Amino acid sequence: MALVVFAVGNPSRGDDALGPLLMAGLESQDWPDVRLVSDFQLQIEHALDLDGCDLALFIDAGTGTPAPFTFSETAPASGRPVSSHSLPPEAVLQVFADIRGMPPPPAFVLCVRGEDFGLGKALSEAARRHLEAAQAHLGTCLAHPDATSWRRLARDATTA
Repeated sequence: MALVVFAVGNPSRGDDALGPLLMAGLESQDWPDVRLVSDFQLQIEHALDLDGCDLALFIDAGTGTPAPFTFSETAPASGRPVSSHSLPPEAVLQVFADIRGMPPPPAFVLCVRGEDFGLGKALSEAARRHLEAAQAHLGTCLAHPDATSWRRLARDATTA
């Protein structure tokens, strides 16, 4: 099973570093058949990173996200993005479908709750706790990298 993991965020903006921190943990391990993509924000070109993948995961920090994180399946957006910069995962999936003429791989979003996104801020204490919970969840996901298992994890996350 080929998996692509996208982690987005700006390490200079406090809790927006959650995505890059989770990616750093992944980069320090050897995950077979896992492609890692890290950037400040998702862009139209990231649709090409889905080529040849059977599963996709988008990781980001969120404001107002239930603590410590949410994990859910996502799908291509039916509308067009306003610009080609700073796209949501659904828009990246739609671009893939448009340019390849086929559905994208099953995709999921791990959104970790952030509290303080100020420029030059350090990671907040609350975000540190949320990061630990997200790391554990991510490990569970990577131990079973298939859409059926992840759908079960997503369902369990919403009923917990």
